[in-house]
Amino acid sequence: MKISKKPIWGIDLGGTKVEGIIMRASEKPEVIERLRIPTEREKGYEHVLGQIKHLLEMLSEKSGLIPEKIGIGTPGTLDPITELLKNSNTTILNDKLFKKDLEALIDIPIKIANDANCFALAEATFGAVKALDFKPQVVFGVILGTGVGGGLVVDGKVINGRQGIAGEWGHNFLDESGGPCYCGKEGCVETVISGTALEKFYSMRSGSALPLQEIVKRYEAGDDMEARATMGRLVKYFGKAISVVIDIVDPDVVILGGGVGNISQLYTEGVDWAGKFVFNNRLDTMFLRPSLGDSAGVFGAALLAAE
Repeated sequence: MKISKKPIWGIDLGGTKVEGIIMRASEKPEVIERLRIPTEREKGYEHVLGQIKHLLEMLSEKSGLIPEKIGIGTPGTLDPITELLKNSNTTILNDKLFKKDLEALIDIPIKIANDANCFALAEATFGAVKALDFKPQVVFGVILGTGVGGGLVVDGKVINGRQGIAGEWGHNFLDESGGPCYCGKEGCVETVISGTALEKFYSMRSGSALPLQEIVKRYEAGDDMEARATMGRLVKYFGKAISVVIDIVDPDVVILGGGVGNISQLYTEGVDWAGKFVFNNRLDTMFLRPSLGDSAGVFGAALLAAE
């Protein structure tokens, strides 16, 4: 990726907060200004657009700078054919001409990518891969949290695909036991190995509703059979689900983000299961922990504007 020599601007639009950043263009992240304000999505679509405009005005006032272009990471993705936003869990954004409407409001060109793509781009540029002794060509960034998402970066560029859904492994079919998904299908990856799905699985077996962190602690203590079953489900089905991605795009590196991605067994037992399912006699794919924390989304958004 070629980095612009001018300051680059990014917006990470989340369900609860809108974060904006101005970065000095370089081969490492140098923050000029960074601010957050609430999304207030309960006030409607037009209000969310207004919040983004307000945040940009605040950044300009603090920095004395004016953006020429802005990168925005969004929940959901922009359909390249209809230009409507889709697949967002912030549902007020769905079926809206988000890019056109925002550009008309702020009179600045924008570039949009899914928030998982922004995560993958940031980690592939500034983050986890920096410690490697080679430059990976293909990086797959995984979000494993309350939902399951992914982003694909090839030669330093986000791959969106013909329909804008490249990397959306969370809605591949995995197993009937996952049940119905909000997307309208059944047995999606998200219904099996998301944090929400794992908590539901444990609750159905044990009769107790516990957060996933507590379930992991009980598994590690070794005295909870249902916690053991839940973790066994996670590592096996993670291996099966990620093997499909590896078979199709064969990434050099997979970076695991999100709360579920912090579970250490994914890097051992989960990777072992992936090796059993992948279409090869060994598994050379590297699995890395992210290094940018909650900065990855907004850093990646700014990098969209740098391309």
